[in-house]
Amino acid sequence: MRIFVAGATGAVGRRLVPLLVAAGHEVTGGTRTPQGAERLRAQGASAVRVDVFDADSVHRAVAAAAPEAVVHQLTDLAHGDRAANGRIRRAGTRHLVDAAKRAGVTRIVAQSISWAYAPGDAPADESTPLDMAAEPPRAGMVGSLRALEETAAEIETHVVLRYGTFYGPGTWYARGGPLEAALRGEQAAGDPVAALIGPVVAGDAVSSFVHVEDAARAAVAALDWPSGTVNVVDDEPAPARAWLPAFAAAVGAPAPAPAVDGGRAGWERGADNTLARRLGWRPLHPTWRTGFTTL
Repeated sequence: MRIFVAGATGAVGRRLVPLLVAAGHEVTGGTRTPQGAERLRAQGASAVRVDVFDADSVHRAVAAAAPEAVVHQLTDLAHGDRAANGRIRRAGTRHLVDAAKRAGVTRIVAQSISWAYAPGDAPADESTPLDMAAEPPRAGMVGSLRALEETAAEIETHVVLRYGTFYGPGTWYARGGPLEAALRGEQAAGDPVAALIGPVVAGDAVSSFVHVEDAARAAVAALDWPSGTVNVVDDEPAPARAWLPAFAAAVGAPAPAPAVDGGRAGWERGADNTLARRLGWRPLHPTWRTGFTTL
């Protein structure tokens, strides 16, 4: 299959492209930089320079690739800018889908997240609505995800992967990454990434994780899935009082003391992966307990 990967050199994309090539697909990766293009060619893919905020640039790139499927892994989080990431979800997705439709593409796989669900007590499944009643700044994030997912749904077969919190190489939750810096108290003053990670509190807020390798494997598998949204998370949603000390131990950083008042926002509920498993996805790292030991 001919596949165009948008965001091909990001945390997921750099693992996804080799998997697609190994599976026998003809891959074209979009990237902003010459260095990214070199990396893609070294992985056995074709490369095209593209500015996702320039509709003409995206149309040219997708038309030249003539793909049968598009995989959307676009994000803009390197500098912790919420507005930039929201813009790429709205405008970047719009340009990508318009280009895909013009090129006759009938299948898209798109990256979303699993912590945008409405509040509840149990891990959310895909029938749970998005948290459209959220207050700012969360409202901006949820709104941009809704726009992304609705735009992707304009393609005949559309699979939206609602990923858990990424961990592993190239993510914020990695050895030497921003979370480790926060645990060590080494964040730079005013660092926007640290602000997005939030206070490092070993409380009751529940997260669902997914290793980036498993995220990439899910994107490959999703090329054969029917339309719909799918939570791509590991098997063990967990409160920070459980997973944060395990992460600290894995990277050799001091663990925060358990919070006295653990408090959990209603949306901090984790997500359920039953549907992904029913579709045949099996994470190599079924729980963060063992996955963190590979950091």
